[in-house]
Amino acid sequence: MNEPDRTKTYRRPTATAYASAIGVIGLDLRGETPASKKQVYSWALWDWATQPFNTVILTFIFTALYLTTDAFLPADIAALDADDKVLKMAEADLATGLGLGSTIAALAILLIAPVLGQRADAAGRHKLWLGIGTGALILCMLGLWFVEPTPNLFWLGVALISAGTVFGEIAAVNSNAMLIGIANPKTVGRISGLGWGFGYIGGIVALVIVVVFYSMDWFGLSADNGLPFRIIAVGCALWAIVFSIPIFLNVPEPSAGRAERKVGFFASYALLVKDVIGLYRNPETRTTFWFLLSSAVFRDGLAAVFAFGAVIAGQVFHFGFLDLVIFGIAANLIAGVSTIIAGRFDDRFGPKRIILTAIGSMSLAGLAVFFLVDAGTIVFWIGGLIFCAFVGPAQAAGRSFLARLTPAGREGEIFGLYATTGRAASWMASAAWTVLIAVTNQTVFGILGIVIVLVIGFLLLLPVQAPRSAH
Repeated sequence: MNEPDRTKTYRRPTATAYASAIGVIGLDLRGETPASKKQVYSWALWDWATQPFNTVILTFIFTALYLTTDAFLPADIAALDADDKVLKMAEADLATGLGLGSTIAALAILLIAPVLGQRADAAGRHKLWLGIGTGALILCMLGLWFVEPTPNLFWLGVALISAGTVFGEIAAVNSNAMLIGIANPKTVGRISGLGWGFGYIGGIVALVIVVVFYSMDWFGLSADNGLPFRIIAVGCALWAIVFSIPIFLNVPEPSAGRAERKVGFFASYALLVKDVIGLYRNPETRTTFWFLLSSAVFRDGLAAVFAFGAVIAGQVFHFGFLDLVIFGIAANLIAGVSTIIAGRFDDRFGPKRIILTAIGSMSLAGLAVFFLVDAGTIVFWIGGLIFCAFVGPAQAAGRSFLARLTPAGREGEIFGLYATTGRAASWMASAAWTVLIAVTNQTVFGILGIVIVLVIGFLLLLPVQAPRSAH
């Protein structure tokens, strides 16, 4: 395919153009024409809209301070002393249950994410699937209203959070695909970083609202039946509704579709297998294949930081509500700023260097927290904030790494594979977390499981050829 005319206004290629351009990187089709700020910020706001699910519900508040606490234990066990071994084992069982839910969610994403992405590519309907995933995520958050603090409802909470993880991933596949429609090779790193940064800053604002809610004594609301936490979940759902609207109004589809790739749902699996084999056999796309495999492992370690970090803070370092919220605000502030800054280094030095630096630093911080746990909360404050300073840059650089390799017209499929390969390995961190805690009956050993997965991901990424950077 001829090089696009850099002097002309960018126009979305037709399905025929995409079909003939399968070897062309999708970012190259934009040339150097920048997207409007309205499109860029509208796209980034989707991360802002959905981040409270990860920050408030999954990481810092709902699971750590509500779902995995003695509120969901039988009354006789909950009444035991905080240092009682029976109580500690029961709390560890709750953490294990949460890990089991995460594993099941990972398997669901493994089965459906790339196929749905491939079908969105074929139909040119990324916005539709973005809407379906976002809407279902919102419904899961609304459903947490019904999770009252009784042992019988613990698994309802786990199921809703796990389902929300699945639907959020389906939505994220299509949001990531839409990045290619507004970025070019010189801006993809900073735009990807902007999205992740917006997400973290949105998490800060949401946590500040929770702090205000708490400091005002829940505005006179009764704390019975977990009412404050259930209201927080509903508030996160309303937040997602309001701030997800701009991406649907202002951001274009990355492609017009590829009619020749429209097949039935089950036939999509056969096409998917053929495409994966093609990625490996084609020298121009083989790097994409190897990156998908290597990134699967290190991204599982990154996801485990969010899934289990606050549980470690609560159970190992005995963070209370206000301590955890303050830590969450500091963590998201550092993560948001570092991710936005790192996006510019990504465009200059390439995403591979950013990822390796981030994973190496996080692994060292995790080991320090594990071995110095007896030093008290200061260890978690320092090590946890180092984790947060690097986790966002690694995530954003992973997305821009893949965007630089994605063939035109296969955005949803490739990012679907990105989600799937990540979930294919996601048993590693959750299993390491679950097994080490189950064997030792100590939640602190979960830290070591996360670090092990991060180190494996680091080693697998080393031989992968880096994509070209803007400079």
